[in-house]
Amino acid sequence: MSSPGFPAAGPSDLYGGATGFPTQSMAVQPTINNHPATTHHPLYRSQPSILFQPSSHIAQHQTSSLIGKRTLAEFQTHNLSNTSNNNSNLLISNNNNQLLPNYQLRSVKPRTFQHNQFSTFSPQLSAFPSQRYGASLLHHIRPNAVNAPPVTSSILSHTNFPRLIANPEPDKNSIDHRLQELEKQLLEDNDDDQGDAVSVVTTSEWSDTIQNLITPPKRASSSPTSSTTSSNSSAESISAKQSLTEVAKAISEGRFDVATQILTRLSQSSDQRFVNCMVSALKSRMGHVEYPPPVAELFSREHAESTQLLFEHSLFFRFALMVTNIAILESAFDDKSENAKLCVVDFDIGNGKQYANLLHEFSLRRKGGPAVVKIIAVAENGADERTSTAGVMLGRIAKQLGISFEFQVLTRRLSELTRESLGCDADAALAVNFAFRLYRMPDESVSTENPRDDLLRRVKALAPRVVTLVEQEANTNTAPFVARVAESCAYYGALFDSLETTMTRENSGRMKIEEGLSRKIANTVACEGRDRVERCEVFGKWRARMGMAGFRLKPLSQRVAESIKERLGGEKRVEVKVENGGICFGWMGRTLTVASAWC
Repeated sequence: MSSPGFPAAGPSDLYGGATGFPTQSMAVQPTINNHPATTHHPLYRSQPSILFQPSSHIAQHQTSSLIGKRTLAEFQTHNLSNTSNNNSNLLISNNNNQLLPNYQLRSVKPRTFQHNQFSTFSPQLSAFPSQRYGASLLHHIRPNAVNAPPVTSSILSHTNFPRLIANPEPDKNSIDHRLQELEKQLLEDNDDDQGDAVSVVTTSEWSDTIQNLITPPKRASSSPTSSTTSSNSSAESISAKQSLTEVAKAISEGRFDVATQILTRLSQSSDQRFVNCMVSALKSRMGHVEYPPPVAELFSREHAESTQLLFEHSLFFRFALMVTNIAILESAFDDKSENAKLCVVDFDIGNGKQYANLLHEFSLRRKGGPAVVKIIAVAENGADERTSTAGVMLGRIAKQLGISFEFQVLTRRLSELTRESLGCDADAALAVNFAFRLYRMPDESVSTENPRDDLLRRVKALAPRVVTLVEQEANTNTAPFVARVAESCAYYGALFDSLETTMTRENSGRMKIEEGLSRKIANTVACEGRDRVERCEVFGKWRARMGMAGFRLKPLSQRVAESIKERLGGEKRVEVKVENGGICFGWMGRTLTVASAWC
């Protein structure tokens, strides 16, 4: 799927970005076999022989080729005449034969083509030239139906074309039936009552047809009132997200009056906290003085506390950090050594609670020999009180568990980072943890120095046994503004929804979490350039970055995912799956975090 922007159903949903396939644009002057036509021809539905004649041949037979519809017999007669009179063009015809399987022949009633203006066609249709030809449209929607056996030159030189066998009568509710109905509407022959005017599909007819194709009419619901209320709430949420996307489009087009009207309506009608956060972010984008875009606030102590609360109370973040601990422990004990030595480098240690769990698991896995753990907190700008407090807390836990522990704050610049500067023992397993850290580093789209990829290459030079990567699954880094708003609606909407099930609305911790999420949303939507700190990427892009830096993916075990599922106790709305070597955690179909391991 495309990034969710909740667009109305239309041609682009079937042929454009919604499916990931490239779109095409319609040239005003038609070209045939890559040669420009000598004269301008109005748009019309034609048979394959007209489409594939060389431009010189069209110039010679311009009058006869301007026929909107012909019977199959007339078409075959015309083709035989062309074959006998133009033997010198046989080689050119043979070169074009490979395109003919994409078209189906159908006998239609003859009708003289009238020169209608280009404007009679729907604007939406004009952007998709292949949709004007019934067979080509069918090729887009139902490719298997038009992949007929190759047509050889011997077939072209005769009038006996193969006859297409009709399929049995389809089920009225099947997708094939709806596709055939769509084809019928686009190729309708019963249009005598329209005179000689060219039959076209209007914008309204096209939208209705596509909408009915994608979403069949809903049947009468027999669910109780509570189910109806839930459906209304879901519909209201979708409507709000659609309105937010409309605001983004209006802002991008400079129609600020329209954007202001929609935002005012949303502010007055919605009681959803997420919608209010998005409204504030969009107002900040428009330059409202009362909604300044947050930049420095993302580095404040208040924001750090809200982030740690999110890690602790959200299942998706908590389980993702749990997976990194498992990957680090497996790297420490994979050499079957009696002496367990582990050195962990972390670039954003936070309150250190992740490593409290790691120390407990480490003590359980050791085989009775000496256990040594060193944790290095990289703080390029110097250690703060929070980092020092984390070191004291971890030292106390390690002492209780009988683990030899060392905590070090490394204040070197990242460019000076070497294995020697870490001070790790040569026989210690070196692990580097990137837990929700890299997405905040500028990349090549912000700076030519590309600090993000530069750090990855320097870490690779340390020769770590494992590198753990945990990131939010959202495409908000290089996506354009409108797509970024749509992605934020989908991602943070799901995250806010998940908080409803774990924390009450009056919970002070939840309020702090939502305040932090509001700052993240506002920075994502309202800021650009270096001011935009929130630059999340999807796992596919992280895989590409890690691969270019020289890392190799260490696929995580399905057993780990199954173990986490057991801890969920049958909660169906939370999804845990192994995909492309990483473990994905999602809420009701939307992946929110992905954990992976590299070496």
